[in-house]
Amino acid sequence: MELDSKKVLRRAKEILEIERDGLTSLINSLDNSFFEAVKLLFNAHGRVVVSGIGKSGLIGRKISATLASTGTPSFFLHPVEALHGDLGMVTPGDVLLAISYSGNTVEVCEVAAILKKRKIPIISLTGNKESKLARLSDVILNVKIPREACPFNLAPTTSTTATLAMGDALALCLFELKGLSSEDFRRNHPGGTLGERLKVRVKEIMLTGEHLPIVKEGTELTEAIKVMDQKRLGCVIIVSPLNHVSGIITDGDLRRIFLKYGSFNNLKVEEVMTKKPKVIEEYRLASEALELMEKHLITVLPVINQDEKLVGILHLHDILGKGTFKFTL
Repeated sequence: MELDSKKVLRRAKEILEIERDGLTSLINSLDNSFFEAVKLLFNAHGRVVVSGIGKSGLIGRKISATLASTGTPSFFLHPVEALHGDLGMVTPGDVLLAISYSGNTVEVCEVAAILKKRKIPIISLTGNKESKLARLSDVILNVKIPREACPFNLAPTTSTTATLAMGDALALCLFELKGLSSEDFRRNHPGGTLGERLKVRVKEIMLTGEHLPIVKEGTELTEAIKVMDQKRLGCVIIVSPLNHVSGIITDGDLRRIFLKYGSFNNLKVEEVMTKKPKVIEEYRLASEALELMEKHLITVLPVINQDEKLVGILHLHDILGKGTFKFTL
């Protein structure tokens, strides 16, 4: 069979137009059931348990992943595995989001029936409002489409597109209702590219609290070295009584100090520290911190707030994402 580019492109346009018409139909049929579904999910104390089988299962995994990454706790539950022990993963406070275009998929309906008896609320994504799954549901989201893009109107194509789009609408409406931001989204994507990492604020990735290697002015150098060893960041920050950064001592400084004095005994930190070290404000971007580190050939930066008080420390590894990318929660 000889391929004809014009015919292939024409057919591709027809398929995309069928799927577009399916989404238009979905938009036109949207009703208050969508609001009821959002309200149920917004008020849920547990997680959104997404379940489906076959192509609906694949779409379900994507919906669950989108929910989780946009701030709504969720996991995918395969209906067959559920019927063989995994139902124990569902706990009070959870909500079931069941997907079956026909609404009569045996395994999905069985899972829904069991969880209904356990008082788990059920939202169904189905193209059949008269189906068994619909009857079991507290809220029915109708994803019925005029036809599949398949020439035999059989292979799930337009219907899976419509179901996925409905899932996206749920996830993003919840994301916005919860008042979450782009920074919240990045917090759930710590394994992204360096370019994305550099867009976060310093305060999101700095180390705080007990992780800080800090000592007060007047501390013996030997005590400061112990703190440096415990915190394992290659430095210790010296602060004033008002918690302002007075200086810093690094591993490299210790070598120079020993060569100069021959001992660490009887030395106070302010005698040997680097005074007025480079610092960065917590609201700055990670990209600015990286630029400052590269310019001055340093690997750590004390982080200060608007009152110039120490609030954290930023290590080069936290910017580059080596090891665990630490977000402040």
